[in-house]
Amino acid sequence: MTTRTQLHINGEWTAAADGAEFTTTDPSTGAALGTCAEAGPADVDRAVDAARAALADPAWASIAPSARARLLWRVADLIEEHEAELAELETRDQGQPLGVAHAVSVTGAAEHFRYFAGWCTKIEGSVSPVSFPDTLHYVRREPVGVCALITPWNFPLMIAAWKLAPALACGNTVIIKPAEQTPLTTVRLVELCERAGFPPGVVNLLTGGPAAGKALVAHPRVDKVSFTGSSAVGREIVQASAGNLKRVTLELGGKAPSVIARDADIDLAVAGNLQGALLNSGQVCAAYTRLYVDRRRADEFTEKLAAAAASLRLGPGLDPETQIGPLVSQEHLDQVDSYVRTGEKQGAELVTGGARADGPLSNGNFYRPTVFGSVTDDMTIAREEIFGPVLPVLPYDDPEELAARANDTEFGLAASLWTRDLATAHRLAADIRAGAIFVNMLPIPDAAAPWGGYKSSGWGREMGPYAIDAYTEVKGVWVHLGDS
Repeated sequence: MTTRTQLHINGEWTAAADGAEFTTTDPSTGAALGTCAEAGPADVDRAVDAARAALADPAWASIAPSARARLLWRVADLIEEHEAELAELETRDQGQPLGVAHAVSVTGAAEHFRYFAGWCTKIEGSVSPVSFPDTLHYVRREPVGVCALITPWNFPLMIAAWKLAPALACGNTVIIKPAEQTPLTTVRLVELCERAGFPPGVVNLLTGGPAAGKALVAHPRVDKVSFTGSSAVGREIVQASAGNLKRVTLELGGKAPSVIARDADIDLAVAGNLQGALLNSGQVCAAYTRLYVDRRRADEFTEKLAAAAASLRLGPGLDPETQIGPLVSQEHLDQVDSYVRTGEKQGAELVTGGARADGPLSNGNFYRPTVFGSVTDDMTIAREEIFGPVLPVLPYDDPEELAARANDTEFGLAASLWTRDLATAHRLAADIRAGAIFVNMLPIPDAAAPWGGYKSSGWGREMGPYAIDAYTEVKGVWVHLGDS
């Protein structure tokens, strides 16, 4: 049975102005899940007008910070009340195993709203000791304005929350546009925001394809865009936002190196890198996708990694025995497979995997976890973001070469280090140019810590106090206190 969802504009659920719709499907079976309204130019204009009007409405503009905090806290409570429903919906629409949907997606979404609820009463200005005599100078933090929040398909609920919560905490109004592949939990999240009591026009929802996102980015009455997705689309957003020089935050692609030092516990490193590379079937921007292993231990590491990868159970996310779910779409599966074929052509050793799952899983987008050995830095699978269950192992001889090799990429979102030596950990953490370094652990962000990348991995930071900077403007006020 499929559901039908609508747009949410100015507090009302409505069909698209031209009646257009699209279908979202279950990636484990290909079956239709929902029919969703597809926003067009008229809907974008209506949503922007509603958000602009709500920005000046005393019901939102003059609300006390403590009352704004209670609204966000209420959303967190509602997410937890509907945890089972949201997790199942996320799994059906995106494909991730139900355990990941519970522990990462739904729990993370609630925690972001709760964390930023605490910030509402702590967004402070300051007094500056300016050098002009008889002059008071103070700083105000004010909302940026109307924010377009454009989210990807890999963790739709959690990423929507980590944009929506700080934007609202800072007093902005928003238009959220989820990826067309996975809109359903975002629709449900907006329903919960409505139940929590946000005034009309504060939270608006547009579902649809890239055209709706492009219209939001180019719209002259949108003040800010926050986007998570590919670096190629991020560059397009930078160009399209130039019309009114809107503020832009970008969390883009990654090609995270994982360094397995000679002294590392190999079994611990195998288990950690397997999880860090294959979480959500490798559809994670911070997934470990270049595994640098000391050459004297590379064969042992590769053999154990391949055996562990081959033993993982593929299946639908709702099956409690599933360890690896499907890729999000047939199109994406074909792209991942093309990278694997390129790896073989360029001389990488295919140790395990490298094929679509057959048999009972052949109707879904299942791809077997794939391990490559004898990979070199110039190979495509070591340089481009695959965003799938592909693990290239790259041997190294001299630890002194690691930082340079890890940094030899256009990306800089995350990196991982596996070592028992604190000096090695701290030295490499300082030398590798990436926004987050994980030592002996998985690449899962937290609401309190900054998240974002160097180089082509994006602009700005989300989460923690850095998100407050991203969603506020700073205004200086000068007051002459002397005789006029």
